[in-house]
Amino acid sequence: MLKARDLVRALKLLGFFIIRQSGSHIFFKHPDGRATIVPQHGGQDIGRGLLRAILNQIEMSPDEFMNYL
Repeated sequence: MLKARDLVRALKLLGFFIIRQSGSHIFFKHPDGRATIVPQHGGQDIGRGLLRAILNQIEMSPDEFMNYL
């Protein structure tokens, strides 16, 4: 599975930047207006359903996203 730190790294490569953090949830925004929230709970994996929801929010297919990992 995918760790939160790897997801954060990929989002930064895609041009997203951190706008704020509330506890363990990091809020990302892209200059074109797309936004998402990534929970960073220790070393836990990001679940399949949550990853799918994040990819929907950033309007990217899983295959496209895999190129940035």
